[in-house]
Amino acid sequence: MIAIVAAIVQVYTLLIIARALGSFFVRDWSSGIPRFLFEVTEPVLAPVRRLIPPIGGVLDISPMLVIIAMQFVLGLIAPGAGGFGFGI
Repeated sequence: MIAIVAAIVQVYTLLIIARALGSFFVRDWSSGIPRFLFEVTEPVLAPVRRLIPPIGGVLDISPMLVIIAMQFVLGLIAPGAGGFGFGI
């Protein structure tokens, strides 16, 4: 079960990274892969962005914060499955 959670966290991390990288290149997020990335990641990124808005109005650190939080939690629940290894 923990291996499944770890795999889901890793896949979601890759989706967030793809969206962050895509933000440099994609101008139209309304179709195809960009739309999929937006729809899958926005429900998690939007609440973080409301708490910590983009720095200077342009630098959005919410993807980095979400990835760090997911890896931290993964390290707590499954020290050997990735994350930062802060097992209890």
